[in-house]
Amino acid sequence: MTKIKKILAPVDLSDFSKLGVRYALDLAQWQQSEVLIYNVITIEETPFPQGSEDWVVQQTDTPKFKKLLDQRKKLFERFVRESCADSPPNGRVRHDIGIGTPYKRIVEKAQLDGADLIVMPTHGRTGLAHMLIGSVTERVLRRAPCPVLAIPALKESKRALKKQ
Repeated sequence: MTKIKKILAPVDLSDFSKLGVRYALDLAQWQQSEVLIYNVITIEETPFPQGSEDWVVQQTDTPKFKKLLDQRKKLFERFVRESCADSPPNGRVRHDIGIGTPYKRIVEKAQLDGADLIVMPTHGRTGLAHMLIGSVTERVLRRAPCPVLAIPALKESKRALKKQ
């Protein structure tokens, strides 16, 4: 088996994505890997829904966008603290925020950071199935530069998450 050095764990700040982070942290402990928890602000969430993705990304200096980014950073940092509360003290965990189309940014991040594995849930914020797996996960699976571990949102897993 190839040594897994870097694990990318994309999240949308939902309970489903906490499940993905827990799997990534467990794998990282076993493989002594680094985990990058990554969140993407979608174009629809920005104060500029009318622009192209590249145009919106260039607007990060505006007051409205700075406010959105500050709010997201606070939510994201709380999410990371809660998700990593029981992670091993020697675990190397980083986190980052991107802006754009989630599946595109996740694939780009995996390429740029040299991820050996992407760990993500099959369902995201909506919890609704798109055929068998979530549409973002499906698109990442088709385009990823590395293996993708898709974690199903099983009832037992969700119950275990709620207990913690």
